[in-house]
This record gives sequence, structure tokens and C-alpha cells, in this order.
Amino acid sequence: MRLALQLSLLALPFTLFAGEPSAFGAGDLDSANPYGLTKAEKKILENNNKLKKTDRKINSTKSELQSLRERVDGLQSVLESTALKSQQNKVILHDLSKSREDEGASTQERLVKLETEIATNNANILQLKTALEELSKLMDEQSAMYATQEEVNALVADVNAFKALVASELKKKSKSSGSTKSSGDLATLAKKQYDKKQYDKALNSYKELVNRKYKPAYGHYMIAQCYFAKKNYGKAIAHYKESASRYKKASYMPTLMLRTAYSMSKVGETSSAKKFYNAVIAKYPNSVEAEKAERYLGQL
Repeated sequence: MRLALQLSLLALPFTLFAGEPSAFGAGDLDSANPYGLTKAEKKILENNNKLKKTDRKINSTKSELQSLRERVDGLQSVLESTALKSQQNKVILHDLSKSREDEGASTQERLVKLETEIATNNANILQLKTALEELSKLMDEQSAMYATQEEVNALVADVNAFKALVASELKKKSKSSGSTKSSGDLATLAKKQYDKKQYDKALNSYKELVNRKYKPAYGHYMIAQCYFAKKNYGKAIAHYKESASRYKKASYMPTLMLRTAYSMSKVGETSSAKKFYNAVIAKYPNSVEAEKAERYLGQL
């Protein structure tokens, strides 16, 4: 029974990692409720939301205009057909008028019938014209609300310009972090920068190493450590998760789990933080991290 209990405790942290997607979702622009965003990411998210709203508005208005156009085309066709028939009847009436004295009473009845039909057609034409005027007025109102292609293009251009600016700034930071160095030299430099508490410089160096795919699990761990030191706990959680997903047997796992729990408590994920603290205590019972986890757990 003791052996079964120990095995279940060893499996607990990995179950917890699988059950915390929302906590590790910080900094994810595709999340329904992203948090831990930089100013640039917030601006991109804001512009993306504006574009989505504009697209929905354009699509809705286009659909309404298309429906109105179809109705107008149908009414126009009916109007033309009725007008043509009315003209034909007038011609027939004119011809019959010339010979009505010879054709007698039957001709007179036909004339009366044609006159009635013409009057009916004229009334229908008047109704169709009124309907067309109302539809035209409605189309004008819809067109006034319609966002022009120039406005949409201007918004897209602004978003693309901002993205280009952000990419340029990131590229400059990448170059300033020593991107011309070998990966080994850059890793040594990054460690020195971190030890000297030059966290911004260390962040740039470790991000460059991750981009090069040089020890990415450790790179994400150190990026998380830099964010943790800067008290940016949302981004720290995201990179701790990425590191753990790449190498779960790393020697720094006790620290990673402890600081993940601490970061969760700082962003309001108290329930998740408790689970991680308990996982540290269960998996590393005699460690310094377990001792700290018990102390932090008692403070929640």
C-alpha cells in the first residue's frame, strides 16, 4: 500500500501540468482572455479586434445591399414587363377605336375591358415606383453606413506598419544581444548577464539562443527566470510550461515547479498554486524547494 501511495504521488505533478492550460496560457494572443501581454502585444490584439469588427460590419452590410439589389432588380423587371404590356394595350385600344363603329357591341365590351386593364396596370406601376423609391432610399442609408475600401485599407496599413515597427525593434534587440557570437559564447554571456542581474540583456540573449534552437528547454527556463526576477509572472508561467514540456527530467524541475506555483499565486490562480506546492512537497520531500513550498502554502 505504501508503494502504491508513493507511485501516485510521483505521478501527481505531471497530471497537474496537463490540467493547467489556462494558467500557462499567459502571453497567448489566440487565447479567449489573454493576460501577461506586452504593450506591443496589447496594441496588436486591439488592432486585430478592430479589423475583425470591421470585417463583420462590411460582410453584414454587403449582404444587406446584395439582398436589396436583388429586390430592386426583380421589381424593375416586373415594372418593365407591365409597362410594355400597357403600351401594347394602348396600341390595341387605338386600333380598336378606329373600327369600333363597325364592330358593334362586342367591340365596345372589349374596349371597356382593355380600359379597365390599363387602369389596373397604371395603378400597379405607381405602386412599383413607390416601392422602388423606398428601396433606393434604404440603399442610400445602408451605403452611408458602409465602410469604404479606402478606410479598410488604411486600417490594415496602420496594423502592418505597427507590426513592422515591432519586428524591427525585436530585430535590433536581437542584434544588440550578441547574435554574431557562437551559441556557446552567447550562452556564457547570457549566464553572466543573469548573474549580474542584467535581466533585460539576459532575456535578449536567451531568446536569441531559443531562436537558434540551442538547448531550448533550458533557454525557456532561463527566460522564465528573467521574467520571474522582473515580477512579470504571467510570462514566467508561460515559459516555465514550455521548458517543462520539452524536458520533464531536468535538474532544475524542483525550482521550476516551485516558482510556477509562486507565479500562479501572484496572478490570482490560488487553487492551481496550491496544487503545484503540494506536488513539489510530494515529489521532492527532502528538498529546499519542498521546505519553501510548505511555507508558501501556509501563507495562502
